[in-house]
Amino acid sequence: MRQPVGIWIALLRGINVSGQKLIKMEDLRKVFESLHYENVSTYIQSGNIVFAAAGSKNGVHQQNIAKKLVAAFGFEVPVVVRSHGQLGEVIKKVPFKPSLLKENEKIHVTFLSEEPSRIGAENLLNVRDTTDEIHLSGSEIYLLCRNGYGKTQYSNTFVEKKLGVPATTRNWATVNKLWEIGNETRKDR
Repeated sequence: MRQPVGIWIALLRGINVSGQKLIKMEDLRKVFESLHYENVSTYIQSGNIVFAAAGSKNGVHQQNIAKKLVAAFGFEVPVVVRSHGQLGEVIKKVPFKPSLLKENEKIHVTFLSEEPSRIGAENLLNVRDTTDEIHLSGSEIYLLCRNGYGKTQYSNTFVEKKLGVPATTRNWATVNKLWEIGNETRKDR
């Protein structure tokens, strides 16, 4: 019996940044198609892929994609996968009101490859910042940056060190665009 096909979002960390780990989006689509994923589409050059696939486990897709990327390109790329439904929950649960943001304020979401340990979460949440705010919810961290992501102490590297979990961060506009692409992919099925 064939498993039902779902819509998934893969978030790759650290590709096409500062001339490092360069991957053309066409080549990335081919890798996903070689895994028998369907309706593969990419969004901007920073490793956002929406696809349709059977299966119901994020971790299985994460592992399969990561292995295939190493084989295809010769370097490791951290991968975080969420179902379209999970991404919708991320949007619904945002603790900061996007409509109330001040001029320089931006929301980002750091997606963790797995839920952090209790100790890791405490390590992160015990860090105080007088400018930016964070909110940990399961395997996502919502970040309110008041002076831009480039100036926050809650960078991806900082979060990974505190939690001991691979992570990748997206701005609020990208999170919402990936949700929309997932909706279109669902309609195309």
